[in-house]
Amino acid sequence: RCLLKMVKGNFIVPEEILSFCCNGLQGSTSPPRAGEPGEREEAPGAMASPSPARNPTEVQMSQLVLPCHTNHRGELSAGQLLKWIDTAACLSAERHAGCPCVTASMDDIYFEHTISVGQVVNIKAKVNRAFNSSMEVGIQVSYEDLCSGKHCSICKAYATFVAQGPLGSKVRLKPLTPQTEEEKIEYSIAAERRRMRLVHKDTLKDLLTRSPQETELETRDGSGAVPAEKTRVESVELVLPPHANHQGNTFGGQIMAWMENVATIAASRLCHAHPTLRAIEMFHFRGPSQVGDRLVLKAIVNNAFKNSMEVGVSAEAYGQEMSVSRRHINSAFMTFVVLDQEGHPRTLPMVAPEPGDGERRYREASARKKIRLDRKYVVSCKQTEVPLSVPWDQSNKVYLSYNNVSALKMLMAKANWALAREKEKVRMYTLEEDKFLSFRIEMSVCIAASRAFSLLSNLRRRHEWDSHYVSAELVQKVDDDDMIYHVVSQKLRHENKPQDFVILASRRKPCSKGDPYVVAFRSVTLPTHPARAEFTRGETLCSGFCIWPESEEMSKVAYYNQAMPGYLNYVTTNVAGLSSDICSTFEACEKFLMKNKEDLISRLQD
Repeated sequence: RCLLKMVKGNFIVPEEILSFCCNGLQGSTSPPRAGEPGEREEAPGAMASPSPARNPTEVQMSQLVLPCHTNHRGELSAGQLLKWIDTAACLSAERHAGCPCVTASMDDIYFEHTISVGQVVNIKAKVNRAFNSSMEVGIQVSYEDLCSGKHCSICKAYATFVAQGPLGSKVRLKPLTPQTEEEKIEYSIAAERRRMRLVHKDTLKDLLTRSPQETELETRDGSGAVPAEKTRVESVELVLPPHANHQGNTFGGQIMAWMENVATIAASRLCHAHPTLRAIEMFHFRGPSQVGDRLVLKAIVNNAFKNSMEVGVSAEAYGQEMSVSRRHINSAFMTFVVLDQEGHPRTLPMVAPEPGDGERRYREASARKKIRLDRKYVVSCKQTEVPLSVPWDQSNKVYLSYNNVSALKMLMAKANWALAREKEKVRMYTLEEDKFLSFRIEMSVCIAASRAFSLLSNLRRRHEWDSHYVSAELVQKVDDDDMIYHVVSQKLRHENKPQDFVILASRRKPCSKGDPYVVAFRSVTLPTHPARAEFTRGETLCSGFCIWPESEEMSKVAYYNQAMPGYLNYVTTNVAGLSSDICSTFEACEKFLMKNKEDLISRLQD
């Protein structure tokens, strides 16, 4: 790994690094701070600050897996684990709210391993962020083998809880102040995860309208298919006091456990074996149920793929009077596999859907599988595991946008930025970590944050202040907050042709007071814009702007970029002057902002 070198107080870096630092195009991904934009400047001999106190909302639960918790294979049942997860998360939410809380939703859960009898389940839950009346709780689950001392991660989950006052009224929550770097990262990205939850249903509908109407069954040999009706399960449960909280509402984890039970039966009827739950799709609780309610749980296999199947489950509630219509409590989609003796997934029989609703569920299951794989690939992978340019399409657009913004927010939340140079109003910070070399350049500008946000998020005007830009063409307007551009930059010193990039630009307004305006950039792949011979195709993983309002007419503008290892290998001689060039570029940016601020004022006066 090539490191920065200091010569007379100036950092020496390759010209290619200079290019992407100034124009935001050649790679960057690490996290900055959420909340307050100020940075800690390292001084020689400075003592390390004491570690912050433990998060007051953190709850830790340890459960010894007993035979009564397990299935026929001696493995912890997923339903029991879901109950423990929900209980720990609820206790964390109530610590912050100071009042009863109910489960509103649970994001996707992917179970990486099974847990055997005699092992210990360790669950840690803490509130990541509080909004008006809801809050996100992050949950980490691992197991511990007491004999060998081995620890292994099981899953990570995010749940949304709503605080409830007297008679079920909503309670306004106090804001949460993150302390550690990890907490600041989770706090910052929680707003983006919330946005992703709200558009989840629209993503599925959009994909279904764009996909062919022919079902997978029509293109395969379905002679040995199992009728889906044979997998149908219906069961009823009576909600008793042990199943409910102190307000009489049924625990969300208990409902999830009952749903997992009927889903397992439906999956078993298809494969005539004992299935293993691998994933639970994101779902929402649509209403409460109380002690005395009867819960009707229904399950059916919607679709069977080569090595996995999707089971749809619903929960409805009614009271003692059957004449009263049933209340829809929840729907969920669970993915099962069947493992052989070596632990490898077995090939599953096909499903023949019923005409009408059965065929609709069959096609929706295929769409959900594609969305689930895209989401897991883009959202769950570590930064170094995701290729620079990920193909963009309708099924993954929401998750690419999420990954784009969250990567920049993570970079912003990093704590160990070191001041490299300060010239008048411009400050340059660097951060070396693992395989990445990151830069942050910031300044204060006399312009409203919303106006600076509008100007800097429009790449078609970037050439007016950034000399590295030649042109930026708007290729596709995904929505009001996400645009795809084809960008052409100047020739690099060691290249005989200019570079081009296909860039996804994602912009976000503040979610609450203290949040910055965000403009994030990352490379994507579009079939309409393949690499061309007249350009050298460049890529960027993460770069962008964060803008904090300091007053009504003053803003703090920070630009972030992260260098990938490939660019560091360009280090040669005669590459001094990075700091000066960056400062000059940012000074040009300030003049651009001020000029357009004055143009706006004059137009308003006219």
